[in-house]
Amino acid sequence: MGKERFVFVLLVFSCSSCSRFADAYDPMDPNGDITINWDFQSLDVKVANTYTVMVSIQNHQLYRHIERPGWRLSWSWAGEEVIWDARGAEATEQGDCSRVGGGSRPHCCQKRPVMADLPPGTPFNQQVANCCRDGVLSSLTQNNLTSAAAFQMVVGQYAAARDGGGKEPEMPWSFDIGVPGYSCSNATKVPPTRTKVDTNRHVQVLLTWRVTCSYSQYREAGAPSCCVSLSTFYSSGIVPCPRCSCACQGSPASPQCVSGGEPAPAAGGGEPAAPLVRCSEHMCPIRVHWHVKVNYRRYWRVKVTVSNYNLVRNYSDWNLVLQHPNLRSLTQLFSFNYKPLVEYGTINDTGMFWGIRSYNEMLLQDGNVQTEMILEKSEGEFTFSGGWAFPRRVYFDGHECVMPPADQYPALPNGAPATRRRSLAAAACMVLPSFIALV
Repeated sequence: MGKERFVFVLLVFSCSSCSRFADAYDPMDPNGDITINWDFQSLDVKVANTYTVMVSIQNHQLYRHIERPGWRLSWSWAGEEVIWDARGAEATEQGDCSRVGGGSRPHCCQKRPVMADLPPGTPFNQQVANCCRDGVLSSLTQNNLTSAAAFQMVVGQYAAARDGGGKEPEMPWSFDIGVPGYSCSNATKVPPTRTKVDTNRHVQVLLTWRVTCSYSQYREAGAPSCCVSLSTFYSSGIVPCPRCSCACQGSPASPQCVSGGEPAPAAGGGEPAAPLVRCSEHMCPIRVHWHVKVNYRRYWRVKVTVSNYNLVRNYSDWNLVLQHPNLRSLTQLFSFNYKPLVEYGTINDTGMFWGIRSYNEMLLQDGNVQTEMILEKSEGEFTFSGGWAFPRRVYFDGHECVMPPADQYPALPNGAPATRRRSLAAAACMVLPSFIALV
């Protein structure tokens, strides 16, 4: 008996450990990462002992983006390196440069420099291509033109790598992109970056180092940041977000909250304000509500509302990822942009939704955004029973939301028998207007 109990405990511990490691893998975006390239434009080993490098940051994640205060790239030098000059970004600290002789002072002498993006409107002579967005990186799906950043450095007094025959600098180490939830690899040498300059000609840099940063929600925070509630036209009740989805009121991990019409205190200073939410049973900054609105003969209609309970934060360029098997038959969408995320062959059950520019791309404090979608019923698959009409997974801004327990999903009226569960009574069905067009 004791042996069996020991084995059981061991299995539970092992499964728990595996789930933590598995959280670093995102099944919705299995190939997503942030790639950092150091492209050497010049390298003077013998005389000046300096090199010029263009550092580029590429967000290859389909739906995760980086908001303000943005990325802050840091690393540790292998030797006594200094940054003589920088364009497109700046070191947050200059550090002690007394060890450096000569008339001019370096831009940064820190052993571990932290480079931050420059703001929009930076003078042209301090810019490089893809710089100066305050560290903001769009997701690859929302805007691939602003999913990249770059800056240039002139580095001096570097240590030469022994395995490079004294002709290459020693690689820095301990990279960090400065955004919660991300961890970065060591730098590795890869084939030099090639760029096409005209129809027939490519040019390449002298040397390229690459660093890859990956995201884990478990690494970012122990508690979720969003939850899901459900309702239907055939049930008068609403299935709320599970109690304590993100925290319990009054617990040490709970953010400060205000109730009723109580005004939120004004936030001050340049640092991000401490979380402050409307008091609720779930205590989440974001709630996503899925409402099955109408049942037509060949179609069905869903309304999705995203509510911001956060009283000190607007969500700019927000996005929502939904997983449902009927998304492949999405016929019409209102007020949101949409793109299917097809990552596994031809399986089209996941979609990304985001706001329309200059209309609802900003989710305001204590506000909401909403859409309605019309989906064609999949023959032989569509049913209102067993929770089929509700999403399998919901993500907001890259964070997975807490779903209600399946046994609490809205039930069909009057305990409808299985023979009727693929459709409600024929009298409740309506014919979809003929003007609805496929998109």
